[in-house]
Amino acid sequence: MPNTRVDSGDMLIAAPVRWDEACFAVPAVRAFARSGMRVGVLCPDIQRAFWETLQGPAVIAFSETTNAKALAVRLTGKWEAFVTWEPGTAADAAARAKIPRRVGPETKPLRKLLTHPVGGLTKPGPPVHRVRDYLALAEALGLATSLPELFQPADLGVKPETGTVLLCPDSDFGRSYEWPLDRWLETAKALQASHRRVTAVNLTGGASLGAALAREIGGDTPCVTADPLTSVMPLLAVHPVVIAADGSLPHLAAHVGATCVTLFGPGDPQWKRPLGRRHFSVSRHVECSPCHLVKCPLDLRCQKELEIHRVWDAMRQAFDLTD
Repeated sequence: MPNTRVDSGDMLIAAPVRWDEACFAVPAVRAFARSGMRVGVLCPDIQRAFWETLQGPAVIAFSETTNAKALAVRLTGKWEAFVTWEPGTAADAAARAKIPRRVGPETKPLRKLLTHPVGGLTKPGPPVHRVRDYLALAEALGLATSLPELFQPADLGVKPETGTVLLCPDSDFGRSYEWPLDRWLETAKALQASHRRVTAVNLTGGASLGAALAREIGGDTPCVTADPLTSVMPLLAVHPVVIAADGSLPHLAAHVGATCVTLFGPGDPQWKRPLGRRHFSVSRHVECSPCHLVKCPLDLRCQKELEIHRVWDAMRQAFDLTD
């Protein structure tokens, strides 16, 4: 059921703009929503369908052409408090609208926009999952965050089809995040040999590896272009297993209940793997990783040295969970 859209309430939460960050913010947004406050999520219009999968928060979307001044007009006098984790149009608009209580991490870009900056959210030590940065702010405001329901996948009412696998070789994070196409093809052939039905996903704006993979597989292998990304949420939910390059898509797949096998190159799986214990991260640790670079200055060894058998081992574990 779509969320009832209202334009006023107790707490307005600015959604992170990046898709992976938006997914990591979901448990914290749910914590705010279950507190009893009337909560709204302020997001770019392209994220509207994503946030409407949550039960509780109202969704207030704005177009990519909306500036902070125009958005402030929509917000003025309608919200008691505002929460953000990052600077941007939403944070600027909340400050212009003079929402009485504006809360967020105490960082230099946000300090001038907030009335109540919260310090001490980042703890020293080894890397922890990015979701902790979002939950820490909710905890600082006295909310409970260790509840299992905060981390449950969204229910789209779609039944997964056993024996189907979705492959996404494209990454919207950059070419260095993509595994070589010939290894994707070998993986797809192995899946078909094990009687799995394969669907490819193509991302716009990149190298169109998904479309190339579908052509190489042949046999009328379906290929769907994720434009916009939210358009493939039902398709992701239909496939119990999604195998994808590190990028936005596996996070969205995890959000709607798929079990993900994510292939990491320059990214850090300890820090930004998809949320949930049922997922599998595959990586080949090399001397220069994680570097998080869009373009590799060396020889892309983190991708070229990632062996197929390691991906297949993770896939078998995913099948054991979903078959």
